[in-house]
Amino acid sequence: MLGKTTSLHLRTPEGVAFELPLASPVSRCLALVLDVLVVTVIVQIVRFVLAALANMGMVLPFIGDSVQDFSMAAMILIDFVVWIFYGIVMEWVWRGRTVGKMVMKLQVVDERGLDLGLKQIIMRNLFRVVDGLPKFYLVGGLCCLLNRRCQRLGDIAAGTVVIRRVQVNEPELEQVLDGKENSFRAFPHLEARLRQKITPDEARIALDAVMRRNELEPKHRLNVFSEMADFFRGLSEFPEETVIGLSDEQYVRNVVDTLYRKTVL
Repeated sequence: MLGKTTSLHLRTPEGVAFELPLASPVSRCLALVLDVLVVTVIVQIVRFVLAALANMGMVLPFIGDSVQDFSMAAMILIDFVVWIFYGIVMEWVWRGRTVGKMVMKLQVVDERGLDLGLKQIIMRNLFRVVDGLPKFYLVGGLCCLLNRRCQRLGDIAAGTVVIRRVQVNEPELEQVLDGKENSFRAFPHLEARLRQKITPDEARIALDAVMRRNELEPKHRLNVFSEMADFFRGLSEFPEETVIGLSDEQYVRNVVDTLYRKTVL
């Protein structure tokens, strides 16, 4: 693999540097195979439904011609439509993941570290037509092998990369809270909502910020934790008496403790 890198290095305007491990061509190929199997099943189901409609048209002559014509036309486009829309819908609903990517622990993200947009998802999936040429995804596969970020043409056009979702080891919570009490623990239902809404990547970035807070310049440190705290406040709102007097940094520390603390039932 020519000029291949294993990680995507990013730095926020506030000076926070982090890296995302890139997916290898092999893992992407395996995810693609799994997705092809899923799409094949979906296609067969849709074809069965269309065939049933065609048979119904034969039983009911007054709608027979229109139904059968529709079924024949749909059969021609069914593979393309299902394949393209499968990728678009899955990656939009599951935030950059399909069934194959979920199994292989992969995810599509913006190459600049920004939120993945719908236009990017549509663009990269429409380019599957080109990446799949001439057969067996040859163009896309060669592009991944030669590209330093393992991007196929659709990724290059959309400004996306595929990363590996690495499981982060649980941190020492004493270091996270710095000897202070997490006031969020009094509201387990709100903590559960927070865990549900935060993605693994967002949790890891918050953890990195807390663990590396002393490496930041004071001004950047304030800005980083202010933006993070505002983001987390929008996901799960805790009672005012719980957060009053709580600094942005302590708010993020509480969030990290909530995300990584083992729940005792």
